[in-house]
Amino acid sequence: MTTTFPEGFLWGGATAANQLEGGYNEGGKGLSIQDVMPQGLLTPPTDGPTQDNLKQEGIDFYHRYAEDIALFAEMGFKVFRFSIAWSRIFPKGNEDTPNEEGLAFYDRVLDELEKHGIEPLVTISHYETPLHLARDYNGWTSRELIGFYERYCQALFERYGQRVKYWLTFNEINSVLHFPFMSGGIPTPPEQLSQQDLYQAIHHELVASARVTRLAHQMMPGAQVGCMIIALPVYPLTPDPSDVVAAMHVAHDSYAFGDIHCRGEYPGYLLRRFREQDIELDITDQDREDLTNTVDFVSFSYYVSTCETADPVKKVEGAGNLLGGVPNPTLQASEWGWQIDPQGLRVVMNDYWERWRKPLFIVENGLGAVDELVEVDGTKTVVDDYRISYLNDHLVQAREAVADGVNLLGYTTWGCIDLVSASTAQMSKRYGFVYVDRNDDGTGTLDRYRKKSFEWYRQVIATNGAHLQ
Repeated sequence: MTTTFPEGFLWGGATAANQLEGGYNEGGKGLSIQDVMPQGLLTPPTDGPTQDNLKQEGIDFYHRYAEDIALFAEMGFKVFRFSIAWSRIFPKGNEDTPNEEGLAFYDRVLDELEKHGIEPLVTISHYETPLHLARDYNGWTSRELIGFYERYCQALFERYGQRVKYWLTFNEINSVLHFPFMSGGIPTPPEQLSQQDLYQAIHHELVASARVTRLAHQMMPGAQVGCMIIALPVYPLTPDPSDVVAAMHVAHDSYAFGDIHCRGEYPGYLLRRFREQDIELDITDQDREDLTNTVDFVSFSYYVSTCETADPVKKVEGAGNLLGGVPNPTLQASEWGWQIDPQGLRVVMNDYWERWRKPLFIVENGLGAVDELVEVDGTKTVVDDYRISYLNDHLVQAREAVADGVNLLGYTTWGCIDLVSASTAQMSKRYGFVYVDRNDDGTGTLDRYRKKSFEWYRQVIATNGAHLQ
């Protein structure tokens, strides 16, 4: 008997406002931290917006959303994950009332999705903290951001509560450990940021997430709220027990965020770390009560796995792995050095399901690659067999996890249409089923072209995964 995906499985794609919308200064939008990150994660933030920041125009989804959503519908999308730009709704982040033009834009996006029968999956905060909150409050190190975030969410729930069922509070919330400015809006240089301040900021985000989960359930009965974390299987480099323990410690970095979101309290291993590092967080009784508002499901991104060792001689980090770790000698890597491990997806899905017993949702997975636009039978396209192979192999492993008993709600590929890379701010690092004619130097027509993978994914969706090899 061939294993299939569940009936009603949510197939689709995922994006982020700061990587595709453009219109960074239109419709009353304020600046976000992304407007001062022209080179992605590779260089420190600038003082203000610069002309070389591709994210200012993105792929012009702000004006072309209807065209793009029609392409998603042509592929058969059941769900579309997109983020709402906080500074489009509250330009500085701390205003008393929302910006109507910003709210109206997302009304129009939702209108198009409804027209095509596509379920929205909304990320409330996706690496785009309003710049004012970063610069004037030191980002999430300030407890005041909890209230600003609640006000922002209340405005979204009031406006879209009857139209959106699935919500994610913070994108890849555990990434703040590695990228405090992008993930936590904290402008303090990482090498100067104390662990005390970093974990206090993390605590504020976790409390905000829990409070908003409660608010969503109060305002929108039937709403489903999920956390969103980077899934990163960590393997011991060797069978040496010391390597196994080293891998366990690194795995705890990601587990902690899911443990708190799903269990409603700090895990013992994290409290031990606080004791040993003399970290004393400001945690109120109200905070502890708030944290008990646990999520309905766990969503995650999956791109790579990593290895760890206790041997300092062998601890050489891979050049392309932004999250550290030791390269796995058994795996191949993408053009950007990300090691490709489809079976790791099955491993992490079983791990998360057994650990938390919450439904899972794969909301990011994909291959960033250099694509070449060519002409085939008079039509411009990209022959991206490498992307088809990558996605096929990962989906086969997701299907295996479903057969293992994992409750999986859906799967949204990352960058279903080409967009500006978060890590490098390049257009040449492409993930999409749709090619967008834009180059790293900002030139290009912004015209859209269906890649070979477009038809492949259409067939995967139409057959509920039976098309997979």
